[in-house]
Amino acid sequence: MSAIHKPAHRSATTRGVALIAVLWIVAALTIIVTGLSRTVRDEVLLVSSARQSVEAQALGEAAIQLVLQGMASQSTPVSRLTTVDIVYRGVPIRVEIMPLNGLIDINRAATPLLSRLYEVAGGLAPEAAQALAQDTIERRERKGARGQPERFEAIEDLLRVPGVSYDLYARLSRLITADVRGGGGRVNPMAAPEAVLGVLANGDVSLASQIARARDLGQDGIDTTVLDASFTDNSSVRRYRIQARVPLEGGAWLRSSRNVDLGFSMRDGMPWRTFYTERSLDSQIRKATP
Repeated sequence: MSAIHKPAHRSATTRGVALIAVLWIVAALTIIVTGLSRTVRDEVLLVSSARQSVEAQALGEAAIQLVLQGMASQSTPVSRLTTVDIVYRGVPIRVEIMPLNGLIDINRAATPLLSRLYEVAGGLAPEAAQALAQDTIERRERKGARGQPERFEAIEDLLRVPGVSYDLYARLSRLITADVRGGGGRVNPMAAPEAVLGVLANGDVSLASQIARARDLGQDGIDTTVLDASFTDNSSVRRYRIQARVPLEGGAWLRSSRNVDLGFSMRDGMPWRTFYTERSLDSQIRKATP
């Protein structure tokens, strides 16, 4: 019997199909391996970032604790915005001490100061700012179940005032407080951030910057009479916002903030009480003007 020969073109087609199948399998495996590698790399970065954040939080809290210990040992309270540079475990940390009467107290500020706040920092028209200031006072003076004014327990309560949108609140949140507990609702300009000084200066950014620069350089006898005297008061308080900024990789900063009542003796013997904490990530920090 003669041998049966398969057509050559059919063998070539079979080999071509097999080659294509192999290439597809190789491509699929490459995609899978690449995806797994990327997932592993992302997870490693995520774990590293989380660890770095936890370490930064611990460093910030340690720096704040050291500053509080130093403040508690002093007989004279800190009455102006002050920065302290600390190196802890080889990491340079800048800690800011701000008496809370450097902010605008939404529980005690008078109508003119609230109106100025809404106009200068909030960007409202004068008539709208005046109306909203009156609504704010009406809301905080509303009597509760015990017949006492309800007040604002936290700055977020400002959102309960009709007309205060979240965008407006976001513009004001770093300038206000509900925790001074005393005083006449006026602001200590030596403790005030530059943005609050801008409100006191009726939007004069240059004047606010000049006062802030002189204060930050430690100058004494700074002339604040150019500010509205009905809005200012240089008295001291025992409540502070202590804020630490810890550097992270890539130029970012972790900001740890703690509001404390200094001189408050607790049962555990601590000379202060913490009543508010906050943490946030800052992509960059503004450098102080030399």
